[in-house]
Amino acid sequence: MGGINPAGRTSGHQSFYRTVIDALPEKTRQYTLSGLAGLMGQRLSNGPQDHGTPLDDAALAARHESYVRRHTLIRRIEDDRFADAGIPANRQASMTLDAPLTVSLSRRQLPENPPAHWQIEEIDERHVSVTVPAGEFEVLLPERRDALVKSAGQLPTGFDPASFYRSVHHPRALSMTIFAASDCLGQSGFEWDSLSQRLDPDQIAVYAGNSIGQLDAQGWGGLINSFVTGQRATSKQMPLGYGQMPADFLNAYVLGSVGATGAMQGACATFLYNLRLGVDDIRMGRRRLVMVGTADAPITPEIVEGFRVMSALADDASVKALDALELLTDEDYQRVCRPFARNCGFTIAESAQFVMLMDDSLALELGADILGAVPEVFINADGYKRSISAPGIGNYITLGKSVALASNILGEKAVRERSYIHSHGTSTPKNRITESHVLDSVARANGIEHWPVAAIKAYLGHSQGSAAGDQLMSALGSFQTGLLPGIFTLDAVADDVHGERLDLFREHREFRADVSFINAKGFGGNNATAPLLSPEVTERLLTQRHGEAAMTQWRRRREKVQERQAQFEAQSQKGEFSPIYRFGEGVLEGPELEVGARDIYIPGYHKPVSLEVDNPFGTLDH
Repeated sequence: MGGINPAGRTSGHQSFYRTVIDALPEKTRQYTLSGLAGLMGQRLSNGPQDHGTPLDDAALAARHESYVRRHTLIRRIEDDRFADAGIPANRQASMTLDAPLTVSLSRRQLPENPPAHWQIEEIDERHVSVTVPAGEFEVLLPERRDALVKSAGQLPTGFDPASFYRSVHHPRALSMTIFAASDCLGQSGFEWDSLSQRLDPDQIAVYAGNSIGQLDAQGWGGLINSFVTGQRATSKQMPLGYGQMPADFLNAYVLGSVGATGAMQGACATFLYNLRLGVDDIRMGRRRLVMVGTADAPITPEIVEGFRVMSALADDASVKALDALELLTDEDYQRVCRPFARNCGFTIAESAQFVMLMDDSLALELGADILGAVPEVFINADGYKRSISAPGIGNYITLGKSVALASNILGEKAVRERSYIHSHGTSTPKNRITESHVLDSVARANGIEHWPVAAIKAYLGHSQGSAAGDQLMSALGSFQTGLLPGIFTLDAVADDVHGERLDLFREHREFRADVSFINAKGFGGNNATAPLLSPEVTERLLTQRHGEAAMTQWRRRREKVQERQAQFEAQSQKGEFSPIYRFGEGVLEGPELEVGARDIYIPGYHKPVSLEVDNPFGTLDH
């Protein structure tokens, strides 16, 4: 697993630890704070007068704790455009000149087709004089608009994924992709070149994307705005804006993969949609190793405004009205996301999350450090709807199927007593009613009395297509520590929440789970739920299938993998990152291949691509 979100990096469970930091043992708490300080570019040693000696975790935690707490998770947006500087904009206006107006300007600034009534005279080679006659004319007046939404789940302050590799005008989501995928590879304990050479190149796949595409200035946002802002479109904005570009970047610059690729978009369920592609490929035997992920960077004025006018976001005015406040402090902004409580909208966020999937035989053969298992991902639509953005009925089916499968694998008693929900939990009034009814109904149908519910968006915000990735990574942290994150903004459960069979709690708590249900309810009727099995359950299933001798050999191989994981974690803890970015390396265009009827040899790949394909259609006699 690997990634980056408002709580930190995914590897080493840093992000999860940040969300439950007040429930951690003291040593782990100090380790987490010092690691976040390194990630955020804070000084990790004494000054020159003390010869720059490194500080230990306890000293670093004491020095940086306040800063780390204030500059991670949901908080006031730190982009100047959302503060006093204001959002650059233009306002249309009709103006009337009482007398002709003459101005001088650069010849290059003249419109390509000036209005016919303008009188233009040459001043010199570079400048002209323009006289506009008296009368009415249309203008755009520049202005700075006050941001109406000032809170978001931002990556930790001081962390810039583009600063760690040779990024040249990459959209933010793609820089996050490079970092997150590299974090995943590093945490795996495998060296990618060695790992990939053990497989037919076509046994590897990459499914990664995002829910919106790249809409910042370096992607489609800059492209679409180029004419009205007077900026030039660049050759990169069009291709880099596509929603499947995270997968393309992995293939071209990180993995060099020639296997299956693509992205399946499903609004807020996008991570689970891509996860299903990987799970299906492995279950069908089409692939043996799949990289799955999403990267979303939607904190731009235009996207924020788009969600605000839908009445989907917790804007400042609504939060003030909800809490009867005249001004919002930094502490108020940290508490704007309130799943299942009295709330007024979701909080937008950015995140990139990646997981490495393997078939069980390959995982045992390599000594992979197995974090859990996903047996299936269920996806269902809502059917007929009034509003395309309103919730519907599909989530009852996805969650119901997930619980049925988990009960079949683990037994009904295990699901009743040792399962919990990672809810979509957006913090909108509509979601708290509709999702709680889904959860409560499925709990009732399965005899579950008090089903624990986590809602990680209270800490991280809603990262759109990456949201379920945030939930899955949090669940892996809960498996590791036995801690469930409480909904810290849940001062009281809202009156309209259907919670008779649900356990909605504020404080972190100890809970040993066999399965976590990762739930997503996306705009447009994109519902998905995945049962995530704990590593202990996964090992029991593997033992049942492969035998104890195979598991003993796997544990021996895993020791070397865990040693490499520890080395990667030690470097990451110090804020020393070297993302994989192989621009222009090993480029092939076709003539270099050895093309046969049964296989294709690719220079640089140890095994050939087999062209033997399954034919379920029969053969015609010739």
